Amino acid sequence: MRAPLNLALPLLHALPPERAHRLAIRALSTGLLRGPAAEDPPSLAITLWGRRFSNPIGLAAGFDKNAEVPDAMLGLGFGFVETGTITPRPQAGNPKPRLFRLPEDEALINRLGFNNDGLIAAAARLQRRRERSSGAVGLIGANIGKNRDTLDDAADFVQGARMLAPLVDYLVINVSSPNTPGLRELQRKSTITRLIERVMAARDQARNPPPPLLVKIAPDLEPEARADLAEAALYTGIDGLIIANTTVARPETLRSRHAHEPGGLSGKPLLAPSTALIADIYRRTKGRVPIIGVGGVASGLDAYAKIRAGASLVQLYTALLYRGPGLVRAIKQDLAQALNRDGFTGISAAIGSAH
Repeated sequence: MRAPLNLALPLLHALPPERAHRLAIRALSTGLLRGPAAEDPPSLAITLWGRRFSNPIGLAAGFDKNAEVPDAMLGLGFGFVETGTITPRPQAGNPKPRLFRLPEDEALINRLGFNNDGLIAAAARLQRRRERSSGAVGLIGANIGKNRDTLDDAADFVQGARMLAPLVDYLVINVSSPNTPGLRELQRKSTITRLIERVMAARDQARNPPPPLLVKIAPDLEPEARADLAEAALYTGIDGLIIANTTVARPETLRSRHAHEPGGLSGKPLLAPSTALIADIYRRTKGRVPIIGVGGVASGLDAYAKIRAGASLVQLYTALLYRGPGLVRAIKQDLAQALNRDGFTGISAAIGSAH
């Protein structure tokens, strides 16, 4: 008999974080853990980039790094699942320990460093998934990055786009992780513009029609950098932005003993700053660039706040580790109630309504 994943949380929390993560992936891949199946309320459906999402709640990159369990995660009720970050060559990542729970703060700090099996392994899994035609409801994205020791940053992203564009519903250029030296420098206006143009060309050659291409940005951007990224997004015609990645900031409110570990902070402390950044970029782009909002989402009201700030879709990850996958269903129920309460017939009508 399969056990609900929520019941496994005490066991997983008793283990070191990376070991617990690996055990969860294995259990999901064998079908031992599952969530309750339920049809999404019609008000949660949204069509974006010509693709229909049954609900706007997605799994952020970082959980299913190697595209091992995308269908299992869709089965938990997500409208879409983002795999990765995937680099061209396999890499071990940074030395351990490199993942820390901050339970008092409902947060995590990671300095994993893009540990993953590489493009060939991930592409093979995604290809097998397509051949199986599993029928899972939902969409799959791939988050692509560069190897730590690469000599040509853009070439790594180009290779990722070429290999994965035929296999997924959207692609994400990750230039915002704080754990790969020099990566965030790629967010500079002239650099990101050239990078987007090269990756777009590779994507267009790999698949017709091409999947949407998005860029994931950091939450720690100064106003000038925000303006530059907004201009680059409009100039290149990028299909969307994901706002935001983990932060290197350490709010004074953090209480955990691990609060000052180096790395990227995710979870509840990121909710307010990431939502504010969504609103800022939405204003700067005049709502012309679709946004996926991520950072600190742990309730339907959190998701609703990001949508009202300007997000078309919302992702989460850290909250799952503390509240279990039953959270996905609760978020959808509360989000549908909030839409109804405020007189919105659907997600699309609520996007940017806080402005």
